[in-house]
Amino acid sequence: MTIRAIIVDDEPLARRGLELRLREAADVEIVRQCANGREALAAINELQPDLMFLDIQMPGMSGFDVIKQVPQESLPMIVFVTAFDRFAIEAFEAHALDYLLKPVDETRLERALDRVRAQHEQRQAVAQREQLMAMLADVTGKGEIEPGSSERAHVTAGRRYATMLPIRVGRETIRLDVAAIDWIDAAGDYMCVHAASQTHVLRATMKELEEMLDPEVFQRVHRSTIVNLARVRSLRPHLNGECFLKLESGQEVKLSRSFRDKVELLLDRTRAAPRSA
Repeated sequence: MTIRAIIVDDEPLARRGLELRLREAADVEIVRQCANGREALAAINELQPDLMFLDIQMPGMSGFDVIKQVPQESLPMIVFVTAFDRFAIEAFEAHALDYLLKPVDETRLERALDRVRAQHEQRQAVAQREQLMAMLADVTGKGEIEPGSSERAHVTAGRRYATMLPIRVGRETIRLDVAAIDWIDAAGDYMCVHAASQTHVLRATMKELEEMLDPEVFQRVHRSTIVNLARVRSLRPHLNGECFLKLESGQEVKLSRSFRDKVELLLDRTRAAPRSA
């Protein structure tokens, strides 16, 4: 997996020095060197690089100015390389992966590249998943939730929630029992509804599904995942306060720290509630 990178710096010696150091990284290819912000914008538009080593203080257009002019969807990963440490906070607010001080230390550069590699793998995985979901939807028919057609018969705290989820697949509509849903995850513009060993791909937003489903049963456990709490078998602690929920199907789903307290409370309530025969 090659990471295509550009170097942006108004100092020729700085560009040359960084290029020489990056030759040690077999998975990084320098596709262009740019002497100013204008050249950087042209290179991003033409080459769509994965990574940009970006100086901050440059004549005419600063590194921050460059970032502001690139659409978010076209912005490569950014590692700032500068002689001044006073820009560090602003650099990370601009979502930089790292901030290197000149002259660049080899150990720090390698640490920065490790971050780049991890982020690149994540981006590649997301892109491949979105492509797969789009292909699957094209084959099976692009499922869509029929607007206003969910059967809201289940009542919790005075609100009515769907018991059946109508999903339009091609020219047909299937009615999915929400109790059969194990978990739901987002993949780009699509939602994957996993139920009874099947996956239904449909166009919807996480918010739309959250409004349809009973929050006492269906809870968001991650930024892009909703789980049927009745299907949770156990909770396995992981690193940094994160956990994994093991479902009855054997599937493990990550539980983020920000959702953990609420999910654990609801799980205790679910387990304490008597099960219907």
